Amino acid sequence: MNRIDVAVIGGGPGGYVSAIRLKQYGINVAVFEKERLGGVCLNWGCIPTKSLVKVADLFSEIKESENFGITVSSSTINYKKIWERKNNIVEKLVSGVEFIFKKKEIPNFKKNVIKIEKINNEYKIVTTENEYFSRFIILATGSLPKDLPFMKFNGTNILSSKDILKMQKLPQHLVVVGGGVIGCEFASIYNQLGVNVEIVEILANLVFMEDIEVSKRLAMALKKAGIKLHLKTSIESYMEKNGQLILTLSNGKNIITDKVLVSVGRKPQMDIDFINCELGIENGFVKIDNNLRTNLSNVFAIGDVTGKLMLAHSASKQALVVAEIIRNEISSGSSKIDSINYENIPACTFTNPEIGSVGLTEQQAEEKYGQLLVGKFPFSANGKSLGIGNTFGFAKVIADAGTKKIVGLHIIGPQATELVAQGGILIGTGATIEDVKKVVFAHPTLSEVVMEAFEDLEKLAIHKI
Repeated sequence: MNRIDVAVIGGGPGGYVSAIRLKQYGINVAVFEKERLGGVCLNWGCIPTKSLVKVADLFSEIKESENFGITVSSSTINYKKIWERKNNIVEKLVSGVEFIFKKKEIPNFKKNVIKIEKINNEYKIVTTENEYFSRFIILATGSLPKDLPFMKFNGTNILSSKDILKMQKLPQHLVVVGGGVIGCEFASIYNQLGVNVEIVEILANLVFMEDIEVSKRLAMALKKAGIKLHLKTSIESYMEKNGQLILTLSNGKNIITDKVLVSVGRKPQMDIDFINCELGIENGFVKIDNNLRTNLSNVFAIGDVTGKLMLAHSASKQALVVAEIIRNEISSGSSKIDSINYENIPACTFTNPEIGSVGLTEQQAEEKYGQLLVGKFPFSANGKSLGIGNTFGFAKVIADAGTKKIVGLHIIGPQATELVAQGGILIGTGATIEDVKKVVFAHPTLSEVVMEAFEDLEKLAIHKI
């Protein structure tokens, strides 16, 4: 009989991380993942897109080389090589995770789990070929791109975020439907690579989850880069003609394009039948409590399928928490673990300019705390920014006026996705303005923009008029 202590359904950044940590704890664990390990993040999301971001940013820098006293006679794009480089990076990382599994002797059953049956105090897991028994289950089945009811993905000219990464030739014109993080990232990438890009967004602002000042500044940057924005606008219909798509917008305008990337969000992936038990579902997502438990005993859920915060590092953090809880329960120890505060998890957008944010937006903070202190500092007044020739953007810090506790950090500009880690540490540990004053920021660095934004909370930024 195939019996394991913990069955992890899904091998993405939630599933594979939980499996490795459980194995480190000496617990008998197995993963069920029909695709390669790494999930969307490593195979079709975070990692391949960051490869493209590097190429796009580098190509833009080459075009600005005259400003640095360097003359480049010509520069052209070989998208086939770019595509191959992306695939090689993915292969290196995925094969690295697979090697860890092999060395640690963690089984990965590359089969679909079709049903889970509760039998007394354990679960029978049924795949397309075999049956397994486990005391604990971690559901880490991830999510899928949403399409539009009248515009289904076809993999050729109506593309999902996964489809577009298979594209081996640059189109002349691309329409991105949806101005969220994924849509804006792809719009920025292909715009820098020379594609004529337009974004259609039904809301009034891009990346609507971000602080409103950051959203507006991103729109300004993308428009300046040549991306046409259609805000408060939707796609009403489309037709194909002469190998192109003609989109009809809600504002009465038409767009003729070669490709459409539909990036209107993601939906949970959960198609397992539960026998002798019913899994709690809310708005399509697996319902969990603060300890990541479902309504079924010893069944946990992590990652996108929970809908808590659809970020890879959020899934990985959930994975580590679940592994700790399961270890404590198996060893009959305490299962009390601090719950995750999702407000304190950083979010990164790899557009040009980058965005990094953690904590509350100014509007959210005002609703929660009332009176606030807000500090800002521009990259244009920072020596390192001037040296690297990238001065667009700012850092914005938000604190509760009463307690002086730091509750939000929002950055748009160079290396924002790296700089935001400082906010993750400070906000995650409940730091106050007085705590930040004990920190010394190195000079000359971009981090001094964050430092002076903190100082501006008390109107004491040295280099701000």
